[in-house]
Amino acid sequence: MTASENGDRPEGGTPLLEVRDLVVYHGQLRALDGISLQVLPGEVYAIIGANGAGKSTLLRTIAGLHHPTAGSVLFDGTDVTGLRAERRAGQGIVMVPEGRRLFGSLSVEENLQVGASYARPGPWTIEQVYETFDWMRERRKQLTAQLSGGEQQTVALGRALVANPRVLLLDELSLGLAPVVVQRIYGMLPQILATGLTVLLVEQDVSQALRVASRIQCLLEGKTTLEGRPADVTANQVEAAYFGLAGAAPASPPGEGSEP
Repeated sequence: MTASENGDRPEGGTPLLEVRDLVVYHGQLRALDGISLQVLPGEVYAIIGANGAGKSTLLRTIAGLHHPTAGSVLFDGTDVTGLRAERRAGQGIVMVPEGRRLFGSLSVEENLQVGASYARPGPWTIEQVYETFDWMRERRKQLTAQLSGGEQQTVALGRALVANPRVLLLDELSLGLAPVVVQRIYGMLPQILATGLTVLLVEQDVSQALRVASRIQCLLEGKTTLEGRPADVTANQVEAAYFGLAGAAPASPPGEGSEP
């Protein structure tokens, strides 16, 4: 059963990841304008929105790749806003970036070894990745540049998992992939969550995000236009929030609206 089918946020009210009033600029452009969110342990939290909404900027800021002008990022109650990306990864915030960003001249196994080089103690090893994605073992010596888009995305996911993250940031997993491939990759989420992971994902495919998420937040031009449980929002409200039309439901404050 997915988190969205459950309809409830996981037990425990203390956020593992929290963003407070985040403001980020790209030059003169305000890419994020006062964004806040709370992600509870074991949750799948989805950020949706059109191109240019600020979704990837949000994930990259949480990962430490962008520096905010204002606001803060807290991880397990500790302010990590000033930490470099590699320090955050070492603490358990690991991202699968948009476009995979694999080393095409390296083999599948060598790319996995890159992720393992900054691994925390935990259940995920290269061997466990091979057990989870069974096609990978036989092709572990193949260059990743020779793989299909879906295979590359799976290797990028495996590279992140071997670092044993506590929070896994997924940026546009479905981008450029056939629907059947997307379903196959998202079908692995329950198994991944079962190892104790928390997931914050960015997704343009709204229907896919609604299927897997326990909570969604919609961004438009760097601002929150909708936030809540998928079960509590209508298709019209999601459409209005996504495109900036009248009729979007007001965003509830982080942590509220989780009770029926």
